[in-house]
Amino acid sequence: MEEPLIPVVPMSHTAHIRSHRKPRRNASTLAMRAGVAGGVLSTLAVAGASGSANAAEPVTQTLELPALTADLAAQVAQSADATQQAAANYELQAERDAAAAKAAKQAKADLADAKKKAEAKKKAEAARKAAAAEAASRSSERTVLSASASASTSTNVSAPASGSVATVISFLKAQVGDAYVMGGTGPNAWDCSGLVQAAFKQVGVDLPRVSQDQSTSGTPVSLSNIQVGDVLYWGSAGSAYHVGVYIGNGQYLDAANPSKGVVIQDLSGYPASGAVRVL
Repeated sequence: MEEPLIPVVPMSHTAHIRSHRKPRRNASTLAMRAGVAGGVLSTLAVAGASGSANAAEPVTQTLELPALTADLAAQVAQSADATQQAAANYELQAERDAAAAKAAKQAKADLADAKKKAEAKKKAEAARKAAAAEAASRSSERTVLSASASASTSTNVSAPASGSVATVISFLKAQVGDAYVMGGTGPNAWDCSGLVQAAFKQVGVDLPRVSQDQSTSGTPVSLSNIQVGDVLYWGSAGSAYHVGVYIGNGQYLDAANPSKGVVIQDLSGYPASGAVRVL
């Protein structure tokens, strides 16, 4: 029987040299390494996922932040505009209030000035009327004086009958309290010469109408020798500006002025310039 043939495997010429390759790992080693690698990869995957999740958050925030910032800026701008408008409104109102106060003050000043002017005009008109009335009265007195001078050839008057002085004084005292009116000749208002003329007319003595002529009617007497019923005058004889009648005890009666009217006064308070006796 033939012997089986043994196959002859040719050997490499390097078969006797140790292989430079690393020895193969066994299955357990590979499994362990695969597990470690899997754990590491799992850890990296988890970390990557977590990192991805964490990275996604800032992306979202980064996307929302510009919108929030824009809204906030718009709100700030609107608030600034509102504040500026309010300030402008307050300033405008303050200017209006100041203008109104100034106008009211000016109106008040104008009104006061107008009142002063009106009052001054009123006083000037009253003074003008008074001056006109006085001028008219003086003109009337001069007319009467001229008529009296023409009718009389002498300034002396005749002496009245006994008791005439008492009649004159009684008439004068009855007029005390009457008003003084320039040019007045009674019965309730008199000027100085009108009252004296009316008093002596009660006893039939016609004296001139005006004080200038009355101061030269009758007999001149010194003030130290005056008697009841003598005519007193103030100013120079012939140009006297006021007359009255002596009633005794250092007193005289006259139509003094618009504020006093017909009164009895003391000579010591207003001494006369001279006197004439007509009774």
